[in-house]
Amino acid sequence: MRSSITKRLALIAMIPATLLVVVAFASSAQAAVTGTAKLQSDIAVLTNKQRAAHGCKAVVVSPALTRAAVGHSAYQARTKKMSHTGSGGSTFITRSKAAGYNRPLSENVAYGFGSAAAVVNGWMASPGHRANILNCKAIAVGVGVAYASNGSPYFTQDFGY
Repeated sequence: MRSSITKRLALIAMIPATLLVVVAFASSAQAAVTGTAKLQSDIAVLTNKQRAAHGCKAVVVSPALTRAAVGHSAYQARTKKMSHTGSGGSTFITRSKAAGYNRPLSENVAYGFGSAAAVVNGWMASPGHRANILNCKAIAVGVGVAYASNGSPYFTQDFGY
């Protein structure tokens, strides 16, 4: 009888600790989602600052291009490989159209940068990526960020006409 009561008390004592772990994981998961959304937004803002400084109009954030970019970043993070080629051999054109954007223009990808400023600066230092950002024909953008299991961030920026 005494052993049974001791076991029950031990189980009851574990409940607050278990709830604390559940709340901690839920909070960090929500923080990761919020942090990713802020990072994506900051990249779009910094992209528009670069465009304005070079005589281009701002691009608007497209939900469809964002879906395509987020999906591709998730694929890169899952495979831990940065590439313009995605799941099933997809390209930014097929991914953008599948997400509902019918006039895709170009794509930038990157990984490992620690901030929005760092990734935009990295793209601006690369001639091809810079050309994508400063293409004044672009009217829309979608940005995706996803983290690999090792914590490395993977970035995708899709532009549209």
